[in-house]
Formats: sequence, C-alpha cells, structure tokens
Amino acid sequence: MGEILDIFPKIKDDKKPKIIEREKIIADYRERNSLVYSNLIKLGLDVEFKELKVADYIFKDVAIERKTVSDFISSTIDKRIFHQLEEIKQYPNHLLIIEGIEEQELYDDSKSEGIKSNAIRGLLLSIVLKYKIPIIFTKNAEDTASFIYVLSRKTNNEMSLNPKKKTRNPEEQKQYILVGFPGIGPKTAKKLLKEFKSIKNITNASLEDLRKSIGKKADIFKLVD
Repeated sequence: MGEILDIFPKIKDDKKPKIIEREKIIADYRERNSLVYSNLIKLGLDVEFKELKVADYIFKDVAIERKTVSDFISSTIDKRIFHQLEEIKQYPNHLLIIEGIEEQELYDDSKSEGIKSNAIRGLLLSIVLKYKIPIIFTKNAEDTASFIYVLSRKTNNEMSLNPKKKTRNPEEQKQYILVGFPGIGPKTAKKLLKEFKSIKNITNASLEDLRKSIGKKADIFKLVD
C-alpha cells in the first residue's frame, strides 16, 4: 500500500488567546503606597518596584521626578530639589512632575512656613531655563498616571536603571553643605567660601566678621553652635 497523503487543509486555531505584553514602568519602592501606582495598574501598565538611586519613575530612556505640591515646597526650602534635578539629567530625557495643583495652592503667601510666591516662580523659571528640565503640572495622582501612560506609548529606547549618584568636586561639596543652612543660597555659599576658604573657617569665624560678609544671614551659623 502506498503512502497515505493528508489531503485535508490544516485549520488555523484562532481561538487561542493572544499574549499581549504590557509596557513596564520601573518605580522607586517608596512609590508603592501612592495613588499613582494603583492608577497605572488600572491603565494596564506593568509596574516593577526597585530601589532607584535617581528619579521616582523610569520608562526606557525617560526619568521622572514626581513631587506633590507640598513636597516640592519643602524640598525647595531644604535645597534637596537642586541635587535631585542634577541627578535626573543623567538620563537623555527627563522631566519634573508637580502633582496636585487642583488639591493644594502652589502660590500661597498667607502661610508663614512656606516661601513667597515670586520665589517659587523664580525657581520654576530656573528649572526650565537653567537646568533645562521640562515641568508638567498635574491635577492629582490620576492625572499623573495618565501622563505616564501617554509617555509609555511614545517612547522606544531603553536605558540603564543604575546611573551613578552625581559626584561633586571638593568645592561643590562645600557649597552643598552650606546651602543646607536655612537662608543660605548658592551665591551666599560661594561668597563665604571665597572669603573664608573652608567650612571650618566659616564656623570658627566671629559673628562680626561673618556679618561683614553676608549681613544678618550670618546669625544662622551661631544658632547651630
């Protein structure tokens, strides 16, 4: 008997479910309890938590620093914002999200513990013009998640998740320490270092000598003695 040929055409099984790979967003583990996370899941994105040295969210080649209005103001007061902005610039694409403008007033001169509205405006201009970092203002956590979702549909490149903490030269380290004092900005820090050469000399200097250099701002150094 000759070979039996299969004359019946094979039927393609279209009933098998298609596996759709969801876009993955890398989030810092501290974002786990935020409402942004739950909204990203609702939008169909896959969120993986890691300890990120830089940024709050990373999608391929984009680093996102997310701050609520209150966190933005507090990080401005204690100077954290400036170092965080420098760090996310290690990524070719980066942006700052200020979240909750519908829930909290960004400019509120009535609160004595805050900073003046024009100072905030000046900082926002500095972030865009000096640091070259785009700013997105979102209404709430749901709006933030929607922006990240739209971003995930437009980005193609992938980058390393482990950029190094930005290292500072000795002079920059001294300035960074000084701007941690209330009321001491980058210009004042540079002026002090130019005149007194070191932090040790600054803290050991007399109040009179410090006042000659930077006026009443000098008092802060004697308050921490």
